[in-house]
Amino acid sequence: MKSCVALATRVEEFPGNTPIFLRSYDHERGGGASNEPALRTAAFTYDNALAAIALLACGKREQATRIGEALRLAAMSDSRLRNAYRAGPVENGKPLPNGWWDARENRWVEDAYQDGTATGNVAWAALALLALHDASGDARWLRTGAKLAGWIAANALDDRGNGGFSGGVEGFDAASKKILWKSTEHNIDIAALFIWLDRVDAKGEWTQHAWQARSFVDAQWDEASAHFWVGTLADGSSPNRGISGLDVQLWAQLLPDADKRWPRALAWVEQQHGVADGFDFNDDRDGLWTEGTAQAALVYRRLGREADADKLFATIAQQASPGGFFYATREPRITTGLAVGDSTSADFYYYRRPHLGATAWAALAALNRNPFVPLPGSAVKPR
Repeated sequence: MKSCVALATRVEEFPGNTPIFLRSYDHERGGGASNEPALRTAAFTYDNALAAIALLACGKREQATRIGEALRLAAMSDSRLRNAYRAGPVENGKPLPNGWWDARENRWVEDAYQDGTATGNVAWAALALLALHDASGDARWLRTGAKLAGWIAANALDDRGNGGFSGGVEGFDAASKKILWKSTEHNIDIAALFIWLDRVDAKGEWTQHAWQARSFVDAQWDEASAHFWVGTLADGSSPNRGISGLDVQLWAQLLPDADKRWPRALAWVEQQHGVADGFDFNDDRDGLWTEGTAQAALVYRRLGREADADKLFATIAQQASPGGFFYATREPRITTGLAVGDSTSADFYYYRRPHLGATAWAALAALNRNPFVPLPGSAVKPR
């Protein structure tokens, strides 16, 4: 399978068993480092967590472990897990923040978003560690996954409106501030994480926290239109009706206790996000989002719609780059409608660059792997 080979090969480019973060984007030509300074050595936490989960599904535990150990070291050596780290081997047990030299300004530059902490990214990193625990039975993965879950509970639990968990922390440590909006997608991830921790009887109030996250997700379901709002505005209560998010509609279907009404959201997805042979990130439908199209293929498979999934797999296969990763989009650029803080930078568009996250989702979909639940034949028995 091309996606599995691409992921394993990228880890194996670095000999030995040193912990490693994989860069998230290749060059627009299809291979090698990106020419965008902010992305040249950026290893986004979410992408690497996905890659670890996908590699386990591919039967590549050794390669998955190297990424997982980098995530574990990041979680253990810092006050909070960052959105991105510097790609490459982790030396001396301490992952480095990403940054780059700006020759024009003659200074070292780091990115405030990359140094921030999105709650959903923390949850995905913890899910990757729990998947490694599930595959190996090694308690270090469980301890660190629970530590990350504890950070979410301590720093993002929010009783405004319908409760749930807020968006995280933005900015550098010296001037960081709490993100006040809440994301339905984040709360889906968090619910999956807490349900998993409760399943393995890890110490903590995971049952209660799972209920808090899931209650927020339930409250974002709009019965009249049969789809989810993407979350709230900064007041923590008012639904954000300004954008429709594809991943929110799809990931909810993967929760182990998904509501039987929720598959109705696929009609919304097909109408509001559908583009030629796939799906867009948002509802302006300006191009194909490969990652989200793979997510849709997985959901179709989970719901028994194999013919629909197969059509999407044909589309995804066309997005393989010469370097092995799958392009983030078929078009030169697509919008997301998202921003962090007051930023409207181009970082919140998807460009036609080969993308680690898209490649990992392609593998998960092809293997019919739901990343929110343990694999069959787990090394860890539920309580």
